[in-house]
Amino acid sequence: MPLPQLAIYRHDRRKRALITLAGEIDLDTAPLVCAALARCLSDGIRVLDVDLTPVTFCDCSGLNAFLYAAQRTREAGGTLRLHNPPPSLAHILDLAGCGFLLLGLPLGHLPPSLGDVPDPVVPALPDRSVPLVTVLTGDVR
Repeated sequence: MPLPQLAIYRHDRRKRALITLAGEIDLDTAPLVCAALARCLSDGIRVLDVDLTPVTFCDCSGLNAFLYAAQRTREAGGTLRLHNPPPSLAHILDLAGCGFLLLGLPLGHLPPSLGDVPDPVVPALPDRSVPLVTVLTGDVR
């Protein structure tokens, strides 16, 4: 059995969750991302902070998963923000012009390269005083 391509960690604090993704987000693992974010909404979470620091790769399948989750979160009256996107996702966000939907950047004020921008506009990540626990891991095959 191959090693998991993606691990998903979740830390809740009231109606806010820190979701940390680690590994690769692609056609095979994007459904795991959708499922984890949908589970947050069904659990009553309305502020989703997605930490992508440990993500090594993200393609357009991952972008689609994040856009879908952001739309569902907005429909539920919440917000979803991505933090520290990997260069592959930053490039796709730049090309697609949709960083304002996921990064909290004002429309029309997108930087030339999203990967070089610190997160001063984006809300700070929740405190990680409690260790993260794996909630999903593996392939969807």
